[in-house]
Parts: sequence; structure tokens; C-alpha cells
Amino acid sequence: MGELARRTRFPVAFGGLEKDGAIHITSIVGTRTRSIDGLVVQENRGLGGRAFVERRPRLAMDYRTSRAITHDYDRAILGEGISTLFAVPVVVTGSARGVLYCGSWTQSSVGDVVARPAFSVAQELASELRVRDEVDRRLSLLPAPRAEAPGPMPAAAQEELRETYAQLRSIAATVRDDELRSRLETIERRLAALSAEPAPAVTDVRLSPRELDVLACAALGATNAEIAQQLNLRETTVKSYLAAAMGKLDSSTRHAAVTRARRLGILP
Repeated sequence: MGELARRTRFPVAFGGLEKDGAIHITSIVGTRTRSIDGLVVQENRGLGGRAFVERRPRLAMDYRTSRAITHDYDRAILGEGISTLFAVPVVVTGSARGVLYCGSWTQSSVGDVVARPAFSVAQELASELRVRDEVDRRLSLLPAPRAEAPGPMPAAAQEELRETYAQLRSIAATVRDDELRSRLETIERRLAALSAEPAPAVTDVRLSPRELDVLACAALGATNAEIAQQLNLRETTVKSYLAAAMGKLDSSTRHAAVTRARRLGILP
């Protein structure tokens, strides 16, 4: 919400995700009162409820007199003194998952200067939710930890983990937000640790992020052309990164590089 307020230059920003058919406002920035605290917006009610159901932004230039929305939440919105309110849904793969609001205590115009940054923040949040969903889905497919002494991970689970790791690398490669990239890298390390040997060999081999991206895809049998498409790179660039990784791993083939990287705990 802080980023939303900063980019749109609206003094008030708040929002939340959907749960049990309602949007629960959990993050609030810039308010003068506590009237919005704990607000729960039902689907199709108020400005945000309409934006959520219609999956498109909604604007009330003069919230108090607007006839285009229900006024179920006047106590919260007018209690804060908000005059102009802009609501943007967070849409993930066609489904609304939450709503972001920008508010102003005076009537303010909402043109591209405000709309574009708000859409950008909503899209970034949608990307994070999409990644989180995919991680949760794939982790749920892994076998539950056993109470007895650990043994080798089943081959099917191992391949699923490796595919998950490679897909996360390809997603992270397209993310511009540094904080989100850092969170993805944390998840990647956790996934790699699931299949790590008890005492991986000590190594001073350091692959660059792009070299690791390419090698993770190659580990799944992807061709250079397929890797280029997944990572939005040129095929010649993929060859260059792969050659660099093979050189650092002292391997003459990509298969040997993958095997050595796994032995060193660099890849799962």
C-alpha cells in the first residue's frame, strides 16, 4: 500500500484480499482516522465490491453523492473524510482475488498519471499471488515427511521438485521487483534443500543467476530453443550462459554439468 500511495501520489491507500466471499482490508496507509480499520467489503457492494465482481476499476469522483454505487460503507469511507475513491481489482488468471483503493480527501482527477501506476501495482501483486499459488500447488504434491529415518526421495517426487525449481527460476527471471525476486530465491533455496545430500561437497563454484536459470531448465531436458523461449532470451545467449556454467563446473557436456551441480548442492 505504501508503494501504491507513492506511485499514484494519492494520500490514502488501502486494500486486501478476498476471503469467504468478501474483501478483508488488512493494509492501510496515510489515513487520519481509524474508521477504515477492520473494514470487510462484500462482493458487489460499495465501490470496491463492484470493482471486484466486474473485474475492472471503478471511480467515484465525489463518493458522498455518487449514485453509481451502494453506500454500505459510508461510515468507514466518509468517516475518513474521503471524497475521491478509486478501486482497482487484483485479477489472477481471470479471477478477482482482492481490491486496492486510492483515496483523496478532496476531489481529484484520475487520469493516466494515477491509473497506470495503480494498475501496475495491482499487476505486480497478481504476479506474486500467481507464483505463491504455483508454489503451494507443487509443494502439496510432494510426499509428506516421514517419521522414520529419512531415505532417498522417490524418483517421481524428485522430478516434480526439480520441475518446480526450474519453473520458479524462469518466473523469477522475469520479475523486476527486487523484494519479490528475493522472496522467490528464498523459496528456491528451500526447495533445493529438500533433496540436498546430508553433506554436499564443499565448493567455491559460483554460478550467476542467469547461468543457474539456464542450467535448471537444461536439467529438465529442455533444448536451447525451449530455454530461450522460457527465459525470453536469444538462443545464442542461452548457449553462452550454458557454456559458462559448464566451464565453471569443469564439465564437457550439459548432462555432466547438471550432475556435478546436483552433487555440489547447487541444483536440486
